[in-house]
Amino acid sequence: MARFKDIVHKLNRWVCYVGMVLLIPMMLLSSAEVVRRAVWSRPIPGTMELCSYMLAVFILLGVAYTQQVKGHVRVTMLVGRLPARARAAVEVFTIALTMFIVGILAWQGWVVAWEEKTVSDMLRIPQLPFRLLVFVAAVLLELELIVDMAGAIGRLKGARDG
Repeated sequence: MARFKDIVHKLNRWVCYVGMVLLIPMMLLSSAEVVRRAVWSRPIPGTMELCSYMLAVFILLGVAYTQQVKGHVRVTMLVGRLPARARAAVEVFTIALTMFIVGILAWQGWVVAWEEKTVSDMLRIPQLPFRLLVFVAAVLLELELIVDMAGAIGRLKGARDG
């Protein structure tokens, strides 16, 4: 399981870095848009469309990495007061529920992506790759959740009440 965990963590870190690279062109394009609009009153055609797509890619490629570093919002006010065994059981249940929901997201991401035939309004960019990215992001998140589930089950087995 340790080898699988290392592979998943490296893969998700690499995918997140790919997404982060899109921040630079998005920032430059947005800045150029602001300057051009302010100075010459002429916007750059398609800027909003491109920035929207880059932002979607950035967010989707970072979801699994955020799970890896435990960056998602957690409310531990109640769970933190439970005994160790109950905390571990709640964590196993929560991860299982999340895996179920993300599984549905992956499945529907796949179905919707292959049904997609439209293109964007201004630049005529096909929607398929961006819809398919929902599937890819969900699969990467599911892999990260499998790693988390293994750890949670280990904590549940080793947890002592008290």
